Amino acid sequence: MRAVRFHGYGGIEVLRVEEVARPTPGPGQVLVEVRAAGIQPGEVMIREGARHGRWPATFPSGQGSDLAGVVVEAGPEVRGFAVGDEVLGFTHNRASHAELVVVEDVNLVSRPQELAWDVAGSLYVAGTTAYATVFAVDPQPGDTVVVSGAAGGVGSLAVQLARRRGATVIGLASERNHAWLAEHGIVPVAYGPDAAERVRQAAGGSVDAFIDTFGDGYVEMAVELGVRPERINTIRDWSAAAGVGARTYGEGSAACAVVLGELARLAARGELDVPIAGTYPLERVQDAFRDLEGQHAQGKIVLRP
Repeated sequence: MRAVRFHGYGGIEVLRVEEVARPTPGPGQVLVEVRAAGIQPGEVMIREGARHGRWPATFPSGQGSDLAGVVVEAGPEVRGFAVGDEVLGFTHNRASHAELVVVEDVNLVSRPQELAWDVAGSLYVAGTTAYATVFAVDPQPGDTVVVSGAAGGVGSLAVQLARRRGATVIGLASERNHAWLAEHGIVPVAYGPDAAERVRQAAGGSVDAFIDTFGDGYVEMAVELGVRPERINTIRDWSAAAGVGARTYGEGSAACAVVLGELARLAARGELDVPIAGTYPLERVQDAFRDLEGQHAQGKIVLRP
């Protein structure tokens, strides 16, 4: 089969699509033929070696967590899935950017027929991370919640989940994404110089909670806006969070099939919009990451092996 590999830390140019051995599922595992697999900013940091202390790579390394596809082989003792089943889920083995991937049965849910493959294959990391960030700040009806990077892969879902909790949500994003935010009941605010003052004006009063999906000073902005540290959550700026006592709930805080299944049902019913910014065949994995690293995509970027 073909799979994405890199043989050392570096930029986009280290990514290759190579022929590798077909994997074999073991007990409690299935082999999934991948139809769609999302890509993540965290994979960039791992590939560049920026997270070696926390998530070291061994070479040659694969990559990818999110996936959706069809079960083509089942190992012994598998529960709940059989050959031919359409599924979505995740792997912790950096392996989903490939034509075939072995997945633990407990990390899969059935794909609702109404759920598009691209959405199914890009829901896990962004979806569970967004779910965790909203849980961390606990929006209540009448609260005002600010989300940075509000049109990104995580932010675009976090704003909707916070809105579902009855909060007024202010989304910091570039102006070209303001129409999408407004269509989803979000108050759009442009980022950049004087953004804190624009947020104050949009809030018409105090800000109760802040979800930072971007980093780059937003934890400090939240403090400046008077948000209590326990209602600030960041998925990017851990040092700033430690300095003020903010939270750092992310993917790992909600990384389970139960949460993924709930998100999949919401998306299938049209109650959670998962924007797809672009799709690429596996052999164009470098182009996909150029798109991602440009940091201007609205929503998820997906590989189609």
